[in-house]
Amino acid sequence: MDPVAFTLFGLEVKWYGILISSGIVIGALLAFREAKRVGFKEDDLIDVLLYAIPFSVLGARLYYVAFTWDYYGKNLKQILNFRGGGMAIHGALIAAVVTAIIFCKKRKVNFWQLVDICAPSIVLGQAIGRWGNYINQEAYGTPTDLPWGIVIDGVKVHPTFLYESIWDFLVFIFLMWYRKNKSKVRGETFLLYLVLYSLGRFFIEGLRTDSLMLGPIRIAQLVSLVTAIAAMIIVFYRKKKASIS
Repeated sequence: MDPVAFTLFGLEVKWYGILISSGIVIGALLAFREAKRVGFKEDDLIDVLLYAIPFSVLGARLYYVAFTWDYYGKNLKQILNFRGGGMAIHGALIAAVVTAIIFCKKRKVNFWQLVDICAPSIVLGQAIGRWGNYINQEAYGTPTDLPWGIVIDGVKVHPTFLYESIWDFLVFIFLMWYRKNKSKVRGETFLLYLVLYSLGRFFIEGLRTDSLMLGPIRIAQLVSLVTAIAAMIIVFYRKKKASIS
């Protein structure tokens, strides 16, 4: 497919941007529905999204730039060239969580309730956005003979974007079910999102050929592992604390 969906006033509008934007909009609509169900103020949700979304985009970019500094250190003008490509979901998540923490402290809003509302929306948006990688022919894996492999530059490779998209959809379905039927402690849904997404990303990242690296270490695998462990510890602590109280 042509990465460019259409041209508007001389500006190329790419499928990647359309898919990312669609994921954000659909996720936001889902979060608003949940906020209404649990009695969370919609104005607070609107306001936090107005901050979190742009900061997430900036965080995704700066995270990518930080781990490819060999190039950007010599091309400083390209750092904020978002259309040139180069984003990282972990950077977006870090920026979003920091923004939410600051927002909740200032507004006196319960942070754990807010992130529980948003968790399924986040992973659904990721599942949708990953298809932008397919159109751009990026984020693919090592060569394979499996029947569902895709051909990139004449080589049949693992469609790692597809693996992650399917995993994210499964995590989304599970979180929606769990939040409605099993969740007893605020923050549990969000922490389970961190655990499940991180575990899937850890294994899928091992197949990719374009990983951000820190020496011999794949950054995404390291961050995923640390995140999964930390989230499991926090969820067990919060459940234990709730049972005691």
